[in-house]
Amino acid sequence: MDFLVTFIEGVASFLSPCVLPMLPMYVSYFAGQDKNLKKTIINSLGFVLGFTIIFVLLGIFASSLGKLITANSQYINIILGIIIIFFGLHYMGILNIKILNKSKGIQKNKDKLSFFSAILFGMIFSVCWTPCVGVFLSSALMMSATSQDILKGGLMLFIYSIGLGIPFILTSIFLERLKNTFNHIKKHYNIINKIAGIILILSGILLIF
Repeated sequence: MDFLVTFIEGVASFLSPCVLPMLPMYVSYFAGQDKNLKKTIINSLGFVLGFTIIFVLLGIFASSLGKLITANSQYINIILGIIIIFFGLHYMGILNIKILNKSKGIQKNKDKLSFFSAILFGMIFSVCWTPCVGVFLSSALMMSATSQDILKGGLMLFIYSIGLGIPFILTSIFLERLKNTFNHIKKHYNIINKIAGIILILSGILLIF
């Protein structure tokens, strides 16, 4: 049951206000300039592998420090809540958090894409956006910490990563069919960002209290 819950949390993370507005950017990175389907799938697999490595390491870390994390879960939630509120303010244009723009810079050399650069992009994604998907990720990590089993903890975060990764891979495969959706997102990007910012601020407040 724990594994099913963490899988659902992974899928829910994909639908978070942080990830969805950035989806056109990620998928355009997967596709590169030649829009080759095989290359797109390989790059998306590399991207998923990149953030899976980081999340599995987090799961192992959480399970190895299980008692300490569960004992201080309230304080961890407060810290995550504050960070998520800052993310929300960034999306609304009130703050400018430079680290959140790092994932954009990796797109500059699309003609030099490789499986390994996609892995690097996935790692950058996981580091930059971990607090933003914190509601679901922290829940998965708390479950991992509660288990106090390193193997199970790592496996739970692997399942979480699969839940997050499958929608990315499917989106990259059906890129052409989703082109109109991406154009719609880009057209209303500012509005979507402001709505996402409000949702994140509310999520941060709920996490704190």
